[in-house]
Amino acid sequence: MRRYPELPAIVHHGDALTYRQLDELVRTLAHRLGAEPGVVAVPATHTPDTVVALLGILAAGGAYCPVDPAFPPQRRQDMLASVGCRTAVGGGIAQPGLRVVELPGTTTGPERNESEQNELEQNAPQRTGPERPAYLLFTSGSTGQPKPVVTPRRAISATVDSLRTLFGLTAEDRVLQFASLNWDTCFEEILPALTSGAALVLDRDAHSGSFPRFLRMVERERIGVLDLPTAFWHELVLHLAEEGLALPECVRLLVIGGEAANPARLADWAALDTGRVRLLNTYGSTETTLITHAVDLHGPLAAAKDRPWAAGDRVPIGLALPHVYERIGEQGELLIGGPAVALGYLGLPEATADRFTEDAEGVRWYRTGDRVGRAPDGVLTHQGRLDGEFKVRGIRVDPAEVESHLAGHPGVHAVAVTGATLAGRSALVAYVVPRAAAAAGTLGAELRTYLRDRVPGHLVPSRITVVPELVLTASGKVDRAGSHRLHSARGAGDGAQLPEPAHH
Repeated sequence: MRRYPELPAIVHHGDALTYRQLDELVRTLAHRLGAEPGVVAVPATHTPDTVVALLGILAAGGAYCPVDPAFPPQRRQDMLASVGCRTAVGGGIAQPGLRVVELPGTTTGPERNESEQNELEQNAPQRTGPERPAYLLFTSGSTGQPKPVVTPRRAISATVDSLRTLFGLTAEDRVLQFASLNWDTCFEEILPALTSGAALVLDRDAHSGSFPRFLRMVERERIGVLDLPTAFWHELVLHLAEEGLALPECVRLLVIGGEAANPARLADWAALDTGRVRLLNTYGSTETTLITHAVDLHGPLAAAKDRPWAAGDRVPIGLALPHVYERIGEQGELLIGGPAVALGYLGLPEATADRFTEDAEGVRWYRTGDRVGRAPDGVLTHQGRLDGEFKVRGIRVDPAEVESHLAGHPGVHAVAVTGATLAGRSALVAYVVPRAAAAAGTLGAELRTYLRDRVPGHLVPSRITVVPELVLTASGKVDRAGSHRLHSARGAGDGAQLPEPAHH
């Protein structure tokens, strides 16, 4: 921050905070937090407050834990209890400064919170040592409870170094902060930008739901770097193509990730006046810290194609970044190793042992669950999942988590949840067998309300269908895909397709 004291660091609705001002705010918050603040909760909103909180917590040696204010209250409480969080940051810069609040009822907690705190502290003798936790984020868990992933500081350092180079960032750049501050994609916008002297731009028009307003904002704020969910980019391309519009001239790099890119939209993109813009496809997971693989699909750095993109093409996920180790294991599963790998799932040793391994040389590896193939040039292509997980709104979902919540409703006898493509978007669909006494006609609506009180919106199925039976495997387990095919064919659904492979 001290290298660019008078340059704009954060621009919020046109108002700028310089790097000098940002540094002062971060130092003030770190002082208020004190040494060893542990896990610190932050309401994840698109404001400079959240960015200051993230940086201040890291400067104090704590671990940032974002919580979406839109989540159901019990969900938020359970998340914070699961990581032994005792402190929250709130308030506003205009007060001045962010408030540090001790959370009620969390100074003492279950014994497991003490052991989890020890787990967070082990291998971290220095306040900002490389193994010290930098942040905790939650991924979907099969038990019905989210799994807290602990990401160490060495993973952030290694990844951000690679991303600054990958994006070609300089102090001249203006980077849009688009991703939810509750998910890790936001860090690939924030941290490379603010360690390059670039300006990070936050603006309500980015989330207005209007593409004309979005594009006017990009032009008005002179945005050079956009990092967008692939699903959003798909719709943006359709808007540009149908309206005969061009992307604003200021855009030089557009990063996509979160799910598989549609080759039809790539063909549309190539037909637009986009040759000057780098279109960068990315892959990664929460457990491997932001982006691990990337490839230019179009633009000045993309490899020449011998034919246009066509339906049925598999879009590559790219080559490993310099800090990433990779290998392809049994059944074609991609394993990621090296400094980017997370410490594991806090308080869940069995889940950690299931996905994280260590080889004879002491290198730590994460089993991604993604099957990949390698082209002659080394570029990887996604070939599907080895488990039932998939992406909804770019967020990885374990269908067993949704099934666990639905099964808790007294009107449900059996349930199957899977992914489908509805109106061109990845979505959750649920098939529910009612108990004999249940009112089948109203059960679907009841379950939707029931879930909304318990889980975030991305875990509420777009369609809940009451059915007389589910398809079972030979071993007697529920066959999710088979149940979906059966009831779609019977007219319970609208013939929705199973989703394409997803990444990032």
